[in-house]
Amino acid sequence: MGTPPPYEPGHQLLAGRTAVITAAAGAGIGGATARRFLEEGARIVVGDAHARRTAETVETLAEEFGTDRVTGAPCDVTAEDQVRALFALAERVHGGLDIVVNNAGLGGTAELTEMTDEQWAKVIDVTLTGTFRCTRTALRLMKASGRKGVIVNNASVLGWRAQAGQAHYAAAKAGVMALTRCASVEAAEHGIRVNAVSPSLAMHPHLAKVTSPGLLAELTSREAFGRYAEPWEVANVIVFLASGYSSYLTGEVLSVSDRHA
Repeated sequence: MGTPPPYEPGHQLLAGRTAVITAAAGAGIGGATARRFLEEGARIVVGDAHARRTAETVETLAEEFGTDRVTGAPCDVTAEDQVRALFALAERVHGGLDIVVNNAGLGGTAELTEMTDEQWAKVIDVTLTGTFRCTRTALRLMKASGRKGVIVNNASVLGWRAQAGQAHYAAAKAGVMALTRCASVEAAEHGIRVNAVSPSLAMHPHLAKVTSPGLLAELTSREAFGRYAEPWEVANVIVFLASGYSSYLTGEVLSVSDRHA
């Protein structure tokens, strides 16, 4: 298996900007994005459904990057009041909102014939409808403030590619892709950009716990570089989409990176 490149240092690509990042506690893509944004000079507001992990993440990052640049609150994206409260926190503490990263999502494995309505609905509510709720709130605030903001959604290659046991998750992520395209058209006249990343296999401890070694080996074999991505490699692409380097890019879904996508 190949090895990842050296960790890229920050270049202040997001200096002075305020970002809300959902599902940002822990060791996955959200946590890596929070750290990368801080390294690029942003102020961040961390949201996550796990209250204890959210507090620990805020404390750890604030110690390293400063309490004036890191804040957060528990946020279950299936609860409209918690979504509004998270975005209101960004307005109150930092005076506005420039970037939103909709990272919250919920997976699971179930054959379609065995899948319950509850399993289907829960994955859709967190992964697709949660992204809708956050996007709706962000667009309202950005339009009202006149800020030419950026929204980056976290999709998945399963929005394109079939995989057994993933009908609910794949449908939700395909929905995130469609939501991204439609939102980008509505937002463009206000100077707001909406794009998405589509990771294939980004390794983190939770994934290793819930995925069999055999399936991980099979998925890894599909990757263009012969290895899984590090979460920070996906976060680097999110930084690009959030930065001025993608100023003429909207409504796009960038694959990171499966040669069979």
